[in-house]
Amino acid sequence: MCDCSLLGVPNRMAVEGEQLVVHRFRAGSLGLAPLLELEPPNSRTEQLNRFWTRLKLFFNPPERHSVRAVCMPPGAHLVVEDIPAYLHRAIGVGAIELVTFTRITAPGNSFGRFAAAGSYRDAVRFKNGREVRLQELCEGQRMWVMDLSRAEASEPVREAISRV
Repeated sequence: MCDCSLLGVPNRMAVEGEQLVVHRFRAGSLGLAPLLELEPPNSRTEQLNRFWTRLKLFFNPPERHSVRAVCMPPGAHLVVEDIPAYLHRAIGVGAIELVTFTRITAPGNSFGRFAAAGSYRDAVRFKNGREVRLQELCEGQRMWVMDLSRAEASEPVREAISRV
């Protein structure tokens, strides 16, 4: 289950090789959405350049299609692109990083916060061990799903495999 599914957002499981984007859903939370389901930015930008078009859209907003959230199993590997400068400094990562998708359930995430009941728990773990919740990432940030095959293995099993 993913955080977005708890908020009543339509969702589906991730597929290896697809490109995802951090997206703000109607419920207000950030989650992962397939790039192909998002509205192309150029068509909206061209429309909004005209005063009367903007005024018309204000009083009669277009019907928006529902973007599905993509749920990621814990342990999945992703490549995160467009990491903002504030994260570079705060947790010591580069602009592009390989991460592991995780669920925060105990203290010790990157900003020292607990995952309280009812809080967002979906996060990514960087190679240096720092964890960042999806809610702390930037809208529009891109990710590539690299590997879902080891996602079901528990953490102790994965550590034992990596030692061999």
